[in-house]
Amino acid sequence: MANSMASIQQGRIRVLKQASGPSIDREKLKGPVVYWMFRDQRLRDNWALIHAVDQANKADVPVAIAFNLFDSFLGAKARQLGFMLRGLQKLHQNLQGMSLNIPFFLFQGEALDTIPNFLKECGASLLVTDFSPLREVRNWKETITERLEDSVSVHEVDAHNVVPIWVASDKLEYGAKTIRGKINKLLPEYLIDFPTLGPSKRKWPILHHFIDWDRLIADVVRKGAEVPEIAWCEPGEDAAMEVLMGSKNGFLTARLKNYSMDRNNPLKPKALSGLSPYLHFGQIAAQRCALEARKVRTLSPQGVDTFLEELIVRRELADNFCFYQPHYDSLQGAWEWARKTLMDHASDKREHTYTMQQLEKAQTADPLWNASQLEMVHYGKMHGFMRMYWAKKILEWTSGPTEALAIAITLNDKYEIDGRDPNGYVGCMWSICGVHDQRSCSVFAAFSTICACVVYTLHTGLAGASSFWENKVYELRRLQEEI
Repeated sequence: MANSMASIQQGRIRVLKQASGPSIDREKLKGPVVYWMFRDQRLRDNWALIHAVDQANKADVPVAIAFNLFDSFLGAKARQLGFMLRGLQKLHQNLQGMSLNIPFFLFQGEALDTIPNFLKECGASLLVTDFSPLREVRNWKETITERLEDSVSVHEVDAHNVVPIWVASDKLEYGAKTIRGKINKLLPEYLIDFPTLGPSKRKWPILHHFIDWDRLIADVVRKGAEVPEIAWCEPGEDAAMEVLMGSKNGFLTARLKNYSMDRNNPLKPKALSGLSPYLHFGQIAAQRCALEARKVRTLSPQGVDTFLEELIVRRELADNFCFYQPHYDSLQGAWEWARKTLMDHASDKREHTYTMQQLEKAQTADPLWNASQLEMVHYGKMHGFMRMYWAKKILEWTSGPTEALAIAITLNDKYEIDGRDPNGYVGCMWSICGVHDQRSCSVFAAFSTICACVVYTLHTGLAGASSFWENKVYELRRLQEEI
């Protein structure tokens, strides 16, 4: 572990607002620091929290963590909100058991109101926030920043990516090949160990605030019961580290050796890392995963290299797309050649067409697609290899690319435990609109320039697994009636 409480690299921080103005009350510049936790929900290995405590100690002021639970966020249901709140409950419990002198406040409602009100009430001088490339979050930050007094500074910290998104590239990247070299060049500077999180020198007036977690979770689960919670994935930082490094079935300790060979085989789901829910909710740092993976590279060089490509390059490419492309979830965000091809074939005759309701209930003529859809609906996770097939078939079965993309994103966000994520948006855009796809397919049939050949390849490649999928369909058929 690195030295206690070293300052973080300046490149990881963006100053969204600097306290200014001739009439500023100098006493207000000595107010506390507030860390608005949003995307990175953890105490360990959290650059934003480290920066907040560092700034508070330098100014000799107290620091607090604030979290806002929205009444609604992009359609999240019991599955996603329950997982998130149970993780935050454990975070709160862990924080109370540590000697960090940092309280945790939870607000409900619109962050546009709760966060500025809290900063005003406590007389804060600095707001530290997590980075997110999503449009809604960026709009909230912009509005909140405008509402704060001149005496309050705002710092945004990219604690989610290994290389901060604005450092890795200052533009929209075409694909993995254009961003990979930029990221790898910066890894020696940014892929470093974390300093130990030290305590705040100044105590907040009241450290322990009661939060009725049981009532809160029960309320959220009741309201979002349409998509129930899942049992196979335990929330929290400790559970995340167990999945990564556990002695019994940890990814790096027990399953890494088969990753490079089996990660694209949907018949072997345990070959995958299983980390995506924890990475999405920030319950584990991608940087921690990368550091631990590097330590075991001699045991499986190919496995580690493949894992780091997915963990760093592909994840940060998705953030890059959502950060620099304002239309990351619509046809407008596709390249011009893709839009033209898709629209040229929008009126092509289709063998089958299905409504949103039929697709959601897996009522298609394709048992392979139905099994994939039902797996997502009931288990909150579809194998990544099947997601491409799943999305491309939606394009084939709907009125056109605009409807197909909207349906794919809606279903993904509603049922996937890691929905509403840059990886999900980019996955749908890649499968339907060819974003980040570097293949060169000639137009030989409807949708082929967007590589409909991949649909054929997927289906053909899985033909040998027909018996498995038949069993999977039988296993899930009874669940179909419950939707």
